[in-house]
Amino acid sequence: MSKIISVKNLVKDFGDLRAVDGISFEVEEGEIFGFLGPNGAGKSTTIKMMTALLRPTEGNIWIDGVDVCSNPKAIRSKIGLVFQSSSLDDRLTGWENLKFHGILYNMDSDLIERRVEDLSTNVGLKDRLGDPVKNYSGGMKRRLELIRGLLHHPHVLFLDEPTIGLDPQTRRHIWEYIIDLEENEDISIFLTTHYMDEVEIARRAAIIDEGKIISLDKVETLKKNLGGDIIVLSTTDVEHSKAEIKEKFDLDVEQVDSQLKIAVDHGDEFIPDLLSSLSDKVTSINLREPTMDDVFLDLTGKEIRDSGPEKTPVMKRGH
Repeated sequence: MSKIISVKNLVKDFGDLRAVDGISFEVEEGEIFGFLGPNGAGKSTTIKMMTALLRPTEGNIWIDGVDVCSNPKAIRSKIGLVFQSSSLDDRLTGWENLKFHGILYNMDSDLIERRVEDLSTNVGLKDRLGDPVKNYSGGMKRRLELIRGLLHHPHVLFLDEPTIGLDPQTRRHIWEYIIDLEENEDISIFLTTHYMDEVEIARRAAIIDEGKIISLDKVETLKKNLGGDIIVLSTTDVEHSKAEIKEKFDLDVEQVDSQLKIAVDHGDEFIPDLLSSLSDKVTSINLREPTMDDVFLDLTGKEIRDSGPEKTPVMKRGH
């Protein structure tokens, strides 16, 4: 596959704060690429540099062969962007928001109408385009922003925390629309999120923490590297059980609140030995496949907390 995005040694400083610290990665044409990390890790700062909204301190970015830093105007026709927060005009109808976007991109009226017809049908919003956006639900606004981001046939669609603030059912529907659009639009998607379940739809993912990429691989490979299965158990004596598992089985044990988590191959075969060793201390036990939550915890020693959208630092005048 050819590379649609190439990022080399990207750095962004805000005074003494280094928000992005020398990251490099590539995105292949036609893939969904996940950019995963906690709030404040540098995700939004990175996406703003990639979309020419923020100038890097150091490093280079190329999208579809165009140098973003030296030619920011040329890149804008090649990308679509859905922001964390809504940027729609609530006073206009859905159709008027889309028409205005098409005019900004020098699209002729017939093409705007055809694209709006196709895209609004795909995301189930066609019958509401005549309504003022102020009457839309949060999920409807997100669908309208997806249409707007795709309207001008971009080569890359950037989604910056696209489901922040939405309920779980609406989030699931948004991702169903995104998967369908990716398949139908022949487009590459760059997704930032701190929701672990969302990155599961990506083919590959980079995990960023404190401004650095700490791992990058296929999502399935990242999960397989943990060991095969995840066993989560509760016991009447957490510290004693943790020490006993380490000593007898030579396994790393993660403590998450009052539970213990172990990554092992063939977990179903291991559980009888584990129960026998811990005698009657186990009060509950669960076996499952690894998730991206487990990957992040293994790599960083901490969990991602849903604490709201990431914000890029704003420098005061004079800095």
